[in-house]
Amino acid sequence: MDSQARLAVVTGGSRGLGYEVAKSLIANGDRVVIVSQDIARAKKAANELGCESQCVDLADLDATRKTFELIQSKYGVPQVLVLAHGVMSEKMSKTLRTTTQEWRRVMAINLDSVFVAINTICPAMAQARDGRVIIFTACLGRMSGPGNAGGLAPYRISKAGVNALVRNLAHETGLGARGFLVDATCPNHTRTDMGGPDAPRSVEEGAKTAIWLATREFDPAKDKTGLFWEDRKTIDW
Repeated sequence: MDSQARLAVVTGGSRGLGYEVAKSLIANGDRVVIVSQDIARAKKAANELGCESQCVDLADLDATRKTFELIQSKYGVPQVLVLAHGVMSEKMSKTLRTTTQEWRRVMAINLDSVFVAINTICPAMAQARDGRVIIFTACLGRMSGPGNAGGLAPYRISKAGVNALVRNLAHETGLGARGFLVDATCPNHTRTDMGGPDAPRSVEEGAKTAIWLATREFDPAKDKTGLFWEDRKTIDW
């Protein structure tokens, strides 16, 4: 990788939305490190993309922290962090029926690992005043509209937590005034392993807004961050 190019770290980068984001950032001239749970899949994706890879089970929070510490020590402080990993909860996982194990599985991957990744690697990004964090969340996690209509409780609530984390972190870091941007994006129902083959949107369509957020020109005097984006437009939390 070109050591002078901008560094981007993309979780879930071995497939689906993460893979599409990584591919586009590489085409943009960035050097990319993908993070994936599956070693074989990560190596295959990295070979196809021409990038580096790291493997970790993101449900293991201690291992996740160590992996992001390793990434920073090996490659340096990234300018872009895209968190595209996630899992769906079981179909019948309503609040009164969900087991503790299912609740913890979904929360650990969808919310806790997001916090650990940010908590580990973003202090240096914020200090450098040169960082962009883009997190794939879901409209099912909204507190307005259809997001809180019930069902899939661990998934919906984990994504609501991600949305709250994004908004809180953005305010804590000056809403872009200090060169550190943090945003959430909803890809909508996309043809990924999670979304299934019959989903209405392509991976390219689902990833487009995240790629734009990672590459857009940003003027703190007129542009905004700390928002929830869908198709390059803001939506209510």
